[in-house]
Parts: sequence; C-alpha cells; structure tokens
Amino acid sequence: MTDPAWIDAALVAARPRAVGALLRYFRELDLAEEAFQDACLKALQVWPVKGPPRDPAAWLIFVGRNAGVDGLRRRGRQTALPDEAVLSDLDDVETPLAERLDGADYRDDVLRLLFVCCHPDLPATQQIALALRIVSGLSVRRIARAFLVGEAAMEQRITRAKARVAAAGLPFEAPGPVERAERLGVVLAMVYLVFNEGYSAPGGPDADRDDRAGLAGEAIRLGRLLLRLFPAEPEVMGLTSLMLLQHARAGARFADDGAVILLDDQDRSRWDRTAIAEGLALMDKALRHLRPGPYQVQAAIAALHARAVSAEVTDWTGIERLYATLEIMQPSPVVTLNRAVAVMKARGPDEALAMIEPLADRLGGYFYFFGLKGTLLSQLGRASDACAAYDQAIALANTPAQAAHIRDQIDGLRAAEP
Repeated sequence: MTDPAWIDAALVAARPRAVGALLRYFRELDLAEEAFQDACLKALQVWPVKGPPRDPAAWLIFVGRNAGVDGLRRRGRQTALPDEAVLSDLDDVETPLAERLDGADYRDDVLRLLFVCCHPDLPATQQIALALRIVSGLSVRRIARAFLVGEAAMEQRITRAKARVAAAGLPFEAPGPVERAERLGVVLAMVYLVFNEGYSAPGGPDADRDDRAGLAGEAIRLGRLLLRLFPAEPEVMGLTSLMLLQHARAGARFADDGAVILLDDQDRSRWDRTAIAEGLALMDKALRHLRPGPYQVQAAIAALHARAVSAEVTDWTGIERLYATLEIMQPSPVVTLNRAVAVMKARGPDEALAMIEPLADRLGGYFYFFGLKGTLLSQLGRASDACAAYDQAIALANTPAQAAHIRDQIDGLRAAEP
C-alpha cells in the first residue's frame, strides 16, 4: 500500500510538468487539464494497489495522453477529429517515454504553461487566478476565498482568462531564448503578486485568512519550480530568497488576537531559521553572478533584517543605501517611502519627513503613507498633525488589524497630552 499523503504530494509536484506536456500534445488548455485530472483519478485507483511508478510525472503524462485521445475519439462520433497537425503525434504511442520526457522537453513544457498563464493580454488578476488553477491546481473555491470573492465570480474570471488564451492563438513550439528572457520577468512578477496576496493576509484563525495566507507558501513553491528551470538566473534566486526571508517572519507578525506586530517589536525567536538560512544562501549565490536586479536588492534588504539579532542592531544605513539603489533600478514612490523609513531610523525624522512630503499627490490613497507620516510627526512632537495623518490612515486601512494598530497610536498620543 502507498501512503495517501505521498500520493497527494506526488500529484501536486508532477502537475506543472504533466499539464505542460499535455498542453503540448493537445494544444488546448481545458483538454490538457481534463486529461490530467483523468490521470490523477487513475493514479488514485492504481498506485495504492501496485505501488508508485518510478517517474510519477511520466506515468501521468502517458495515462493522461491516452485518456485525452479517448475523449477526442468519443467526441469524434459526433464531430470530425482535428487535423493531425493539431494533435501532435497522437498515434505514436510506441515511442519510449524517455525520449519524449528529457530535460529540454520538461523545461519547455513548464515554461510554455507558465507563459500561457502570464499571457500579456490577461490582466494581472486573471494571470494569478489562472496560474493558481492550472499550474498549482488549487480549487476554484480556495482561490475565490483567498481573493475574497464569490466562487461563481472566480469561475467566470478563470473561464474568461482561458477564453482569451484560446483566442490569442498562442504558438506551441518551444519558446526561444528571446521570448524566454522577455516573458520571464512577467512570470516573476506574477509569482510575487501571488506571494504578496498571501503575505498581506491579516492574522487570526479565520478560514478565509488561512486560505489567503497559504498563497505565500504556494508562491514559494512556484519560485522553487522556476529555480529548477533557471538554475543560473540570479533574479530567480533573488525573488525566491526574498519570499523565503519575508515569509520566515510569518509566525511573529501577528498576535493571537490578530493584532499587527511591527518588525521592531517581533519576537525574533519565532522567525523560521531554516527558511532564513535557505534565503540567505540563495541571496549570496545570486550576488556572486554580478548581475544585480530589483529582486536581488530587495532580498539583500530582507537579509539585513534577518541577520540582525535585535531591532537595535539593524544596519539601517545599509538598508537605506540598498533602497537608494532600488530607486535607480525601479523608480517608485513606494520605494521612496520605504527608503524614508530607513532614513528615519538612521538619521532622524526631519530628513525622512522632507523626503515623503513630495509624495503626497501620488500616495494620497495609500495607507502606509499616512501611517509613516503620522509616525514622523509624532516623533517631531507635532501630536495634533500626527493624529490628523493617523485619521487618514484609518480611513484607508485594508484590514481591521491595520486600523486597530493606528488607533493605538492615536490613543497613545492623546494619553500623553497634558
């Protein structure tokens, strides 16, 4: 008998490779997904009795391919089968799988699958939903809960994404070097969006929050998948390192009641040291390639936080310099806002306040802008102005925990009034 937990893990791990290969065979996303599901059902019946195959992904591709062909033949009783050019090599069932599932095919199949999910015609919300459904295999219900929308609405979102992909007439040959380079950035951005959806989930025991928080772990799994595809790409190392280092703090970011715990106040003994060690090793490996990029710089910032044994010994000067580098690579008012936090820690609130004041027009609807402004004004002894900024932050809070944290700051200022 085979452990059910092992079977489940094997099916999850094999999914990108198997669905990618089936997409190459059938050139239709829905058919590839359906063939993979049929293969998984067969695996659940066969593996517990006969034991697992040597290569689960190859087994699933072979069985899924046959299931897909059978399905097309059943359809063919009412409609003609597609031309042979559309069904790639479907009659060549005697070809050894080893010849078809070499490293190059695996890489290209998974890349093609990721590129389909990150097609430029799709808005970011549809890219994320499609990747979580097709690449990760998450249920529509779980994705809907994670994004706080109804299941029917999420089903429509995924269906629309598939329709756009089908209408785009994507090429199915192996992606060339130029396309890989151009589209890899889009894939990395999608993975980081998935991570941030999970990382920004509020604390507390609510099931919807747990589903959303689980997206961070799923993004890390996708990052590791990309590392296997691009083992020498420093930005892939940088992104995976960044996610690991940030996610390592998950156990210390919220109190038991869901209240936010700021970085300076976190119990660092609750940080995941295994994840930190992996993230630091990846970051150091990426930097040795001497091809710096935005994800590597952000990972280096997270590494300085991770290496500090306490908030008091954090290298804020180094963090400020790294944010200055990131401003050059990836100019953004949010990057400048984050740099201002480091400036506040390293050189005081006056300089930091002067830095963020020009950002008011562009960040007028951003919770963290007013939260930082309130903090800087409070440190400068301008309690009334600080409370006004904090009130604006509360109005823009994304979660009850954020609003509650700001109310605590206001209560503290008012309690200190003579």
